[in-house]
Amino acid sequence: MKKWFAYLAVHLMGLPVAAQQKAHYTQYILNQYIVNPALTGIENYVDVKASHRLQWVGLLDAPVTTYLTVHGPIGKGDTKTTATSFQPSGINPRGSKYWEEYTVSSPHHGWGLQIINDRTGPLNNFSAMGTYAYHMGLSPRMNLAAGIGIGISNISLNADKLQFYNSSVDPAVFTNGLLNRTRLDINAGLYLYSSDFFVGISALQVAPSKIDFSNNVIKQIEGKSVPHFFATAGYRMLLGENFNLIPSVMLKYVQPVPMQVELNAKLQYQDLIWVGGGYRHKDGATALAGFNVGNLFQVGYSYDYITSRLNTFTRGTHEIMIGFTIGNKYGDTCPRNVW
Repeated sequence: MKKWFAYLAVHLMGLPVAAQQKAHYTQYILNQYIVNPALTGIENYVDVKASHRLQWVGLLDAPVTTYLTVHGPIGKGDTKTTATSFQPSGINPRGSKYWEEYTVSSPHHGWGLQIINDRTGPLNNFSAMGTYAYHMGLSPRMNLAAGIGIGISNISLNADKLQFYNSSVDPAVFTNGLLNRTRLDINAGLYLYSSDFFVGISALQVAPSKIDFSNNVIKQIEGKSVPHFFATAGYRMLLGENFNLIPSVMLKYVQPVPMQVELNAKLQYQDLIWVGGGYRHKDGATALAGFNVGNLFQVGYSYDYITSRLNTFTRGTHEIMIGFTIGNKYGDTCPRNVW
């Protein structure tokens, strides 16, 4: 199985696009910044998140994705919160009174950094990107943000891991060691958000580029990176005074693969704990849960149950995320603008 998987992974590089080149994120609803730079600096504090995803557990050389994101505001001010606006004990910080008094913040900027490493068998994709966004109010309760990310992406191939059944493959494959290519990487996005809903669109890997290891002898391994398009939308519903329900949807499109649809729902009790689930079309079902610890950090976990034919070979996908807040002087125990 390991030999077959490595062989398949390398030859997929020879196609214009055989599958999504960017990683999946089951917990995107907890960190939409990872797929849309327009969320840069959306909160009152510096937001730090780290995630580790083990995809298709049980399948040798299956994808493993790790990321670290950091972003914060520049010149952001909220008229309805102050440094002493901590909520009384036992009162839901996101209850009806909070949403009734919600107002947009004054125009401000945001800065951010994303570091992502995605490994599948002999292939490894590492990217580092700085992001910037500008946020402005369109109405007393609606905001619009536009963001861009610029950085580098390094795609490497560990040829020492390749083993082929086909004896006609160039013997140089086995002796070239680690081959890599570094290229410019650009992301861009828009994000419309209010107290009740959000809608976002983004494009990752905007600048297509050739991926070619021919200078290192392995001439049959050639392909290209292509743009990835994302659209997200969600709506917040207050259920009583203690629960918020947030149904959401994500659409992903990478030419020429058919558009993929993900449906999700998250139920949050006060600012303390949440549970949720979702469905990824023709791929599987997901479940997630997490909790906040004061206004210091949060922990989230998700599990993907695979319904495709891969189910025979894998025990599912695990993803864990840990988030920290720095400079959270407003007493927010969960995000104000990203639920």
